[in-house]
Amino acid sequence: MKASHTIPRRRSRRIQVGRVPVGGDAPIAVQSMTNTETCDVEVTVAQIRALAAAGADIVRVSVPTRDAAEAFGAIRKQVDVPLVADIHFDYRIALRVAELGADCLRINPGNIGREERVRAVVDSARDHGIPIRIGVNAGSLEKELQQKYGEPTAEALVESALRHIDILDRLDFQDFKVSLKASEVAMTVAAYRLLAGQIEQPLHLGITEAGGLRSGTVKSALGIGMLLAEGIGDTIRVSLAADPVEEVKVGFDILKALGLRSRGINLVACPSCSRQRFDVIATVNALEARLEDITESLDVAVIGCVVNGPGEAREAHIGITGGSPNLLYIDGRPHHKVSQEALLDELERTIREYLEQRRHGEAVDAAAAIPVVVRQGERA
Repeated sequence: MKASHTIPRRRSRRIQVGRVPVGGDAPIAVQSMTNTETCDVEVTVAQIRALAAAGADIVRVSVPTRDAAEAFGAIRKQVDVPLVADIHFDYRIALRVAELGADCLRINPGNIGREERVRAVVDSARDHGIPIRIGVNAGSLEKELQQKYGEPTAEALVESALRHIDILDRLDFQDFKVSLKASEVAMTVAAYRLLAGQIEQPLHLGITEAGGLRSGTVKSALGIGMLLAEGIGDTIRVSLAADPVEEVKVGFDILKALGLRSRGINLVACPSCSRQRFDVIATVNALEARLEDITESLDVAVIGCVVNGPGEAREAHIGITGGSPNLLYIDGRPHHKVSQEALLDELERTIREYLEQRRHGEAVDAAAAIPVVVRQGERA
């Protein structure tokens, strides 16, 4: 309900990854990558379906061998989400997965080999109407660039990317996107800033090998968030040493925090202190678990006392403020009092009823609101 600031986006060429547009004025797409053995079709399909259920717009699958390419074809038949085939070195794998329905090829033209092999891959992508993603990584820079710069730098990442881009330019292929990833936040951000003004193609953002769930989330939120706040970036992947579903959740949380996309419940919660009139942390954790199935956007405030509670609750679609008893707000108005014992159940019920009414275009019954005015420092 709070007014969101619109971030001006960098102008970029629009490409199509399956049914998902990337670049231009399209919503910023959230990606993840399977970490299963690709040849285990059943397990990989199950993971892709879990990622799609979590909201992933695009899923990348590693295809390191020709057997994996055949497995990719079987996987493609069983899932609906657009799939990016991640390929290195063997151009024949790229040709095969293009035939089998890949929606995008992730390659580095420079490591495919001789120009005729690169041309074959590009021609195949053109014939099948699929884009290419150039993926530059600080951990796999060309030897001559390592020697030139001494160590991975933002400038080295950009020079590597421009080398690959030059190959596609010579082959008159413009439907590509580019990523410049390092595990170091400052280097990654600097690299994207350098490249952003030099090409028109979409940029795929990420901090590679960011770490575990907590540290990786922090690094990704900083790096990806800084760039998105500057209008740079068209699709994102949060890289975590964790369940890939968590990557999707964190990705949407980053976009949600910047007002760029909204999916599911946006919980505003206080960190809690001795003023709290109910267990805020336990309530928030339980509420998140109960409402995981909700994909519609909704602001919910859970505040433990009346210092900031009424103000936050008035700005949310639904809010609860700790008191004696607690007070529940709907669309900025005090609605009804809630006992401690019923708090969690009542919050969930109210949220689900609110969304059901909104789905059917019905207004919430404002007449049910109670005429309660809560001032700072007062008890509800």
